[in-house]
Amino acid sequence: MDWIPLTSFIAGLVVVIVGAELIVRGGSRVGALLEVSPMILGLTVVAIGTSTPELAVGLTAAAEGNGGLAVGNIAGTNIVNILLILGLSAWIMPLKVQLLSLKLDLPVMVGSALALLWMAWDGVLSRQEGAWMVGASVLYTIAMVRVSRRESLPIQQEFSREYSARNILPRVATLQGTVSVLMLLAGIVVVVVGAELLVSGAVQIAQSLGVSDAVVGLTIVAIGTSAPELATTIMGTLKNERDIAIGNLIGSSTYNILFILGVTCLASPGGVPVEASLLHFDLPLAALVALLCVPVFATDRLISRKEGAFFVAAYAVYLGTLIFLRA
Repeated sequence: MDWIPLTSFIAGLVVVIVGAELIVRGGSRVGALLEVSPMILGLTVVAIGTSTPELAVGLTAAAEGNGGLAVGNIAGTNIVNILLILGLSAWIMPLKVQLLSLKLDLPVMVGSALALLWMAWDGVLSRQEGAWMVGASVLYTIAMVRVSRRESLPIQQEFSREYSARNILPRVATLQGTVSVLMLLAGIVVVVVGAELLVSGAVQIAQSLGVSDAVVGLTIVAIGTSAPELATTIMGTLKNERDIAIGNLIGSSTYNILFILGVTCLASPGGVPVEASLLHFDLPLAALVALLCVPVFATDRLISRKEGAFFVAAYAVYLGTLIFLRA
């Protein structure tokens, strides 16, 4: 067995995750120094920052002509976010959803998933559709910031504890803005380098196993690039501040489609091709998973342990289907 592709993939994954952490920390500290609201930091900087691995992978894959990997990674990551990460969090402890902005986040996430399926129906995501998605992400961000200003005091205090300058800045000394900006820029460079290693290793693994780029994107790449979201959600669960974690999880799933995939399409002159298997199975499933959240969230705004266990079991079935029937 050739271990070079696997080594490249694992090294790239580690580097991408480290880079994403630098981006989140650097961006949050810059925002704190500029006295940006902690709630806005949590809903925007962290949600986008945890999606930077998907952006780097998407741009790298598209540039190398592996569009199936780019689209598969987005579809797979969103399925991982909802079924595995959200399900695991609720399975560990019943999840009461109190964040007011979910009234906006959930419909936008569902609408984005359905719109993506519709746009991809002709087998390609064009630059024009990419521009539409990026524009929609800007409108979504503006609306989310406005909604967050009407949030209840307890939730604002929760965000303040998590993202205020007091917690973001080191306690031993005042962190200067220059260091924060350098951290942010370093994170971007690290993510780009890691994405190159990750995509190169993933493509070689796919070729050696005789599977499509899309299947690799839906499995190991999707799970790997979801590591920041998984870490954020688990930490939120342990600190009993899961309104933040779930808000970021849903927000990240939306940004994955609107911003990440939108930018990827804009960077691809001929658009991003969508494989038939993605179009007929994975993208509809991603839309179905998003729709499934509506009745679950609407039921007393509580995700029970049984529902969490069902989500995790559903992901296990999906993953098994990919490995045994499509690999």
